[in-house]
This record gives sequence, structure tokens and C-alpha cells, in this order.
Amino acid sequence: MTTDVAYMMDRGPAVARMLHRMGRWDEALAVLPAGALAERAEILVDRYWWRLDGAAAADEAVITLFLYDPVLAGYLGAQVRYTRLLFSLGPLPEDLQQAREAFTAATADPRLSGWSTFWLGVLADNIDGDPGAAGPAYQQALDQAREQDDALLESYAVRHIGAQLMERDREQGISLLRRSYHLRASLGARPQTAAAALTLAGELPPGTEADQLRETARLTARELNLTWLLRAL
Repeated sequence: MTTDVAYMMDRGPAVARMLHRMGRWDEALAVLPAGALAERAEILVDRYWWRLDGAAAADEAVITLFLYDPVLAGYLGAQVRYTRLLFSLGPLPEDLQQAREAFTAATADPRLSGWSTFWLGVLADNIDGDPGAAGPAYQQALDQAREQDDALLESYAVRHIGAQLMERDREQGISLLRRSYHLRASLGARPQTAAAALTLAGELPPGTEADQLRETARLTARELNLTWLLRAL
């Protein structure tokens, strides 16, 4: 074993988190130590969301995790269900109800409260078609993100609040979309940054900034094989 490989293995969880955030899911899985069931499930579920493949691996990892952390497993399983629903990937009849129940249960867990509240918001927004119910969930998620200093969650919340503001306060809406983009870029969250770049570009007038944002999104989506983002481009 070379020195570099040994170092990577010794710091496996930390390196895996960094690679995961960069959208290098396969490399992140490769450096995880044996027994890192939660981290493995999180990576596989996230990869499924961005690439829309590997559903079986994500489901298997979630099922395995249920024995050790049923709340987290339920939360991750709800993300899988939401992905199936949103992208029409063979959703099951029970997906909507079970996703809602799992996200709601996870709001009682301090680890997951802010994020599960956010996911309840997108479930209401994008599946139920109820932006009125989604708005308070996004605001609650934003409040919790700031309380917990979770910049990634803040980036998600302000991106969706910004989108809802576009019709009645376009300037403020664009300001929040821009904040989401900059937060994600500062964290090195490359898939999320690419998605935010494309969203922001779509709301800006034609010009250099919009063109540069689209190119950023295009290059990252191609490199990381971000399936649904490539389709949007």
C-alpha cells in the first residue's frame, strides 16, 4: 500500500465526505471503511438523485441501514421515493404517503429536523402542487439552517424561497437565487452549484453572466454525469 493510499484509508470518512460533496460518489464509496452503513446509504441515495441510476443499490443500502438507524433509513428511503415520484421512475402507489410519513417522523430527530422539513416542502411543492404549504416549510428549514449553521441546507431553502418570490418580488428572488449559488460554490458542493448556476441563469437577462453560469452548469453536469441537469440543459 502506497503512502497516499494508506493516508486516504486512514482518513476514510472525512475524505469520503469531501468526495461526496464534490459529486465524486464512486470514489467516496471506495474510501469508506467497512461498517460505514449510514455514510454508504447517504452517498448512494444522493447519487441516485443526481444520476437517476443505481436505484437498486440505494434501496439495498437503505434496507441494510434500517437495522441500525431506522429514522435515518426512513428519511433516506423517503428521498428515494421522492426521486421516483418527481422523475416518474416507476413510482409505487405507496411512495407519496410513505415519503411524507418518513419525512414527518424525521422532523423529531435533531439531526434531520431541518432537512426533513425542507423535503416536506418540496414534496408539497413539486408533487402535491401546493406552494402555499411549501412556503412555510422552506422558511422553517431556513430558520433551522441558520440556527445550526448549516450552509448547505440554507442554500436549498433560499433557492426555493427565491423561486417562490420571483412573481411578486423579482429583485429579491434573484438575490436569494444568487445567494444559493454562492453558498454552494463556497462549500465545494459541485452538483448543487451546477444546478444553482442553471436556475440563476434562467432568471437573468441575456448576457455574459447568464452565459457563464450556463457554461459552468454544462461543464459540471457533463463531468459528473448529472442526468436530470443534462436534460435541463
